[in-house]
Amino acid sequence: MPSNDAQILLPTALPSAAVGLVAVAISGVVTGGKGAIGAAVGAAVVIAFMGAGLVVLQRTAKSFPHLFQAMGMLLYVAQLLLLFVLMGLFKHTEFFNFKAFAFTLLACTITWVAAQARAYMKAKILYVEPTPSSVAKPETSGSTS
Repeated sequence: MPSNDAQILLPTALPSAAVGLVAVAISGVVTGGKGAIGAAVGAAVVIAFMGAGLVVLQRTAKSFPHLFQAMGMLLYVAQLLLLFVLMGLFKHTEFFNFKAFAFTLLACTITWVAAQARAYMKAKILYVEPTPSSVAKPETSGSTS
């Protein structure tokens, strides 16, 4: 993974994972084992969806820089729609506590977006690729006096 991708992915994934761990602990205490499972699934879904989206967005920016802004908007809308679809699918599940899942999904998503914005503001990413100057100095011919 290029350094620019790692500059953004690590500072966004780590705070989201930390919030997920806190949510697992709180949900485990409040609602028991099913709450902890729901919180863990919610945190994992957010990190997987948002991480994959970030990687796709970075690859698109390198390949098609003119589509970066439109791709970013399309990607975030698609991610939110997929999260809503997942919430609808898991609404009546008995495997884990749905409320713990939903609140962890919300908390981790907000943390991800805030951490991503902070990481982009802190990163020193060049928006123009510098090219080395290949202008050669003219050789002097003859005497210099």
